[in-house]
Amino acid sequence: MASMHQQLTIPFLSSTLHPYFFFFLLAIAVLKLARRHKIKTSLNLPPSPTKLPIIGNLHQIGPLPFRSFSALSQKHGSLMWLQLGQTQTLVVSSADLVREIMQTHDLAFSNRPKIAAARYILYGCNDIGFSSYGESWKLKRKICSLELLSPKRVQSFCLTREEEVAQLVKKITEASLRDASSVNLSELLLEAADNIVCKCALGQKYANSRVKELARRLMIQLAVTTVGDHFPLLSWVDFLTGKVQDFKAIFVAFDALLDELIVEHKKVQREADHCSTDKDFVDILIQHQKNAMPDSQLTDNDIKSILLVFLFFCSVLLLSFHFLQTF
Repeated sequence: MASMHQQLTIPFLSSTLHPYFFFFLLAIAVLKLARRHKIKTSLNLPPSPTKLPIIGNLHQIGPLPFRSFSALSQKHGSLMWLQLGQTQTLVVSSADLVREIMQTHDLAFSNRPKIAAARYILYGCNDIGFSSYGESWKLKRKICSLELLSPKRVQSFCLTREEEVAQLVKKITEASLRDASSVNLSELLLEAADNIVCKCALGQKYANSRVKELARRLMIQLAVTTVGDHFPLLSWVDFLTGKVQDFKAIFVAFDALLDELIVEHKKVQREADHCSTDKDFVDILIQHQKNAMPDSQLTDNDIKSILLVFLFFCSVLLLSFHFLQTF
């Protein structure tokens, strides 16, 4: 009898409390919006274009965001405040203001937003580009500036550059001797630059198209913005659209490739009788991993994230070069 009474009571309570629960949630939402409006009015924010509810200024951003920002800045000034979904964004369109931000207020603007693509592909934003400002970021920046990209290290790759340029000239000469009606210089220059990057960073050239295709996909995926980037509460939509699956696929492919490279380089270093002076980026990072103090050690994931960032920026530069060659 008691159980029957309990079964009858619970639905009754749920039906009577349902309207109160709804009004409770509505009150919380109204208070939150009022608090946000109060905070916003108390701040001295830069000018902002007219916003729409929920999406903010997203409707004013076209397929080429930099052009949209330029057009909006001509109307609203060099400092502009945009609401991109739930993301508050400061757009700076003046070189003098950018210089002041990067030099005077660099600590306040040192962190980048951790977009979904970087979280899935770059080992949880563990790279030098997206990691938060701190000791780990300082260490990686120091390694990149003093060991990977120092003038002495760049000069050590001079022979690699000369060899690839000689191969480039040889291919152009052979094409001209065959009485070819035309020579695709853009393709040859891109191939030479790609070979130089791979030999300097990874220690070898990749004649197959797999690595080049992975680098192209990496560049494309890291430039993707998702629904969750603008609306964190709707990040589950990225699973439905397949974006997260694409990020995981490129991560798995590159992770396997870089794991193979690291294992191969460690094996060569163990079997070598002497320390070679002809080192690529992988050799340098592994050497630092071995000789570093306990508080400044690099993990394999740290090494892979640094290499991924270099491949990403090199892919961007090569694509920019190809784009300029077409005009």
